[in-house]
Amino acid sequence: MIRVTRTIAIDEGEIQQKFIRAPGPGGQNVNKVATAVQLRFDVVNSPSLTGDVRKRLIHLAGKRITEEGILIIEASRFRTQERNRQDAIDRLIELIRKAAERPKPRRKTKPTFASKSRRLETKHRKGETKRMRRTAPHLED
Repeated sequence: MIRVTRTIAIDEGEIQQKFIRAPGPGGQNVNKVATAVQLRFDVVNSPSLTGDVRKRLIHLAGKRITEEGILIIEASRFRTQERNRQDAIDRLIELIRKAAERPKPRRKTKPTFASKSRRLETKHRKGETKRMRRTAPHLED
């Protein structure tokens, strides 16, 4: 069991890991050894997540989630399989922790009288400046 928060724990059987060849520099070794990891987590069918956490996780995942609801995390930062595997799991845990946080509800507020008057005073000053920039009308006798 992977403990994410006090209330959320993910069974290791829910996570599929596949090792792939890492892109980028690495010399001859990069073409022979599959060190990068592709972690797959089925968000939609996971019994470990509640409905609201699931919705927020899908929203947070963005392009990393497939149409079937599978979250894909690729980790190729390190040169060893074990460190990349741990990096992918850490990133999954961090993403689920962010999704588990309830967003603070927004409360509507009204602008104060002072802020309204400051805004109007600024508008008045800018208008005066522009009025002073105008050319004076030509008076014909």
